Amino acid sequence: MSLFDKLQGARGEKLTAEKKIGEEFMTANATKEGIKTLPEGIQYQVITEGTGAKPLVTSNIKAHYAGRLLDGKEFDSSYRRGQPFTARVNQLIKGWQIALPLMQEGSKWRLWIPSHLAYGDNGVPGIPGGATLDFEVELIQILG
Repeated sequence: MSLFDKLQGARGEKLTAEKKIGEEFMTANATKEGIKTLPEGIQYQVITEGTGAKPLVTSNIKAHYAGRLLDGKEFDSSYRRGQPFTARVNQLIKGWQIALPLMQEGSKWRLWIPSHLAYGDNGVPGIPGGATLDFEVELIQILG
């Protein structure tokens, strides 16, 4: 077996393990009080229910967020930077494109997003392939 084959095998095992951790977490999390599951597999918990408008996938938004792996390791946070971000909803990860249009301005939700609606099998720096992600998202404003 070549070094390449060994590395590919190890990568495949790690990916399979990461996905299994996510699936087991989502199964257990779904049974907790206040957790809702969307048809696509995203789970959410409403922390604060806003009263404003809901964005479209083509809307530009201003929001705060903290992103964590399931082990609690934070990989990014606009809160930590002290600056909300602005983006068009359809330019964000698929999980956010599904969840944000359900939120009203002023809402703060916790989202658990399976890997296939986040960064998939490849991951990105700081986020392993196959990772289910945990976000706290605060929709501050829909921008004109």
